[in-house]
Amino acid sequence: MNEEKFYEKTIKSDTIYDGKILKLRVETVELENKRYSKREIVDHQKGVGIIAFDGPDKIWMVRQYRKAIDKVTLEIPAGLVDPGELPIETAKRELQEEVGFFPQKVTYLFDMHASPGFTNDKLSFFVAEDLLESPLDLDEDENLMSKSYLLTDLYQMIENGEITDAKTIIAIFYALRRINEA
Repeated sequence: MNEEKFYEKTIKSDTIYDGKILKLRVETVELENKRYSKREIVDHQKGVGIIAFDGPDKIWMVRQYRKAIDKVTLEIPAGLVDPGELPIETAKRELQEEVGFFPQKVTYLFDMHASPGFTNDKLSFFVAEDLLESPLDLDEDENLMSKSYLLTDLYQMIENGEITDAKTIIAIFYALRRINEA
């Protein structure tokens, strides 16, 4: 298959918002048929999601309020990669900040684009194991609680609509597959 026919040439790019964690730009693109179109793109900092095992069948979760959906959510520990920081270091730091444990073993799993139709948001997933208690202070704008949950209970929470965060659902399914293969 010739993928060049899908390529869109950027003719013009205008940044219309440049914030702390994201930038919004509008691009004028030329399509293969020589027509023009506009693309609204959200540039977002790279992030990490951590599947932190607490024994063979439990993982650590974080409960926090999310303004974008105006709800309290239950999610895996996660965070944004600081400039100059490696994603694996972010995973270790975020686990200490959000859950209070330092992982002795961290394994990279895969990267995911959350919604490539409008954002370049990219999340790297890691498994954290052999956790040692080692709390760090939360970021000053974070208010959360952490708790270890059975994976079977988390699966039920997905089915009941209590867990709706995409990265968390992916992480739970990965963790369930892992314990079922063991």
